Amino acid sequence: MRLASLVTVLLQLTTNKNSRFTSIRPTVFYFCEARMNPPSKRILFLVPYPLGIAPSQRFRFEQYFDILKSNGFEFDAKPYLDDKAMLFLYDQGNFIHKVWKVELGLLKRFFQLFTIFKYDFIFIHREAAAIGPPVFEWLIAKVFRKKVIFDFDDAIWLKNTSSTNSVISLFKRYRNAENVCSWAWKVSCGNDYLADHARKFNKNVVVNPTTIDTENLHNRVKQYAGEKITIGWTGTHSTIKYLDALIPILKKLEKEFDFNFLVIADRKPEFDLKSLQFLPWNKQTEIDDLLKMDVGVMPLEDDKWANGKCGFKALQYMALGIPAIVSPIGVNTKIVDHAANGWICNSAEEWEQTLRQILEKQIELKSFSAAARTKIEQHYSVKSNTANFLHLFAHPAKEVG
Repeated sequence: MRLASLVTVLLQLTTNKNSRFTSIRPTVFYFCEARMNPPSKRILFLVPYPLGIAPSQRFRFEQYFDILKSNGFEFDAKPYLDDKAMLFLYDQGNFIHKVWKVELGLLKRFFQLFTIFKYDFIFIHREAAAIGPPVFEWLIAKVFRKKVIFDFDDAIWLKNTSSTNSVISLFKRYRNAENVCSWAWKVSCGNDYLADHARKFNKNVVVNPTTIDTENLHNRVKQYAGEKITIGWTGTHSTIKYLDALIPILKKLEKEFDFNFLVIADRKPEFDLKSLQFLPWNKQTEIDDLLKMDVGVMPLEDDKWANGKCGFKALQYMALGIPAIVSPIGVNTKIVDHAANGWICNSAEEWEQTLRQILEKQIELKSFSAAARTKIEQHYSVKSNTANFLHLFAHPAKEVG
């Protein structure tokens, strides 16, 4: 009632022709409109990378932007790094340029604090800043009292930095994730392993899986034509190390079978394989390139970091009707149903046996295709997860801290 009375008085003062307050009429009208009709669905996405590049951003929330708009949300996305930084971020050297871009990101975040009041929700993906303690997160949650949705899809509390950025890693603080979890209004995790860790610090945790847009992007299905088999893998230079255990098996099989081993990545691997084919990752051709595979592989090591991964490679393969062969690590065992829509291999012997059966045509890959696609459509697609994603911005959630 007090606010309504104040608004009424201000309007009367500024609309009276003889009033000395007529000059501030525009400001008063803005104030009144903002207070009487406050926006209730405004989101600020604070993200590490430019939009449209990083898989963790594209497949966790960017592909929901149109859905947010259709549900009445307004939003802005503010990357920490810019497009130029991405050109040399993972290259050797360029230390001065990298430091400058990191410092520039800090400066941008500082000025963005002055716009925080405009938003109802602050969606932070992984971290607000690349280095240092979580100062921005603390200010947003504790000083500005905003509803923070903290989202991550890796075990980011563990040290796991690219060797090309080892110096900058000295300034990272890996306990940040635990602090931000405790301050957040809600925590969005890519799988149960991550969610179990987050629940140590916050009860409002949502398992929000990485998903595939099976209607607008991964909307085609592999057509098998009985040609030479192509075994495929896609990823980045940071995950290509997981192929090391598979290389001796492929070298052995090369002596008996004629096949292709296709690697789609941001950097060409140095594998001594005559079957190796390399395609640089290209957003414009990524679906066509993936469809060159007959079967996709996702080997992993059994460590804490790998357990936090969200099975993105398997999701991509299977969404296109390409069965996947995976290690029994983390969420992989939930995505792949062994011998139904793919295979789960627990040892080098099992990997070799499965690949051998495929190369000998003992296994009809086409018969696994529909089941692989259906699994993603029903459980790991944008369509199946839309309600879950929108619930991140729904009440109630208990206030924490």
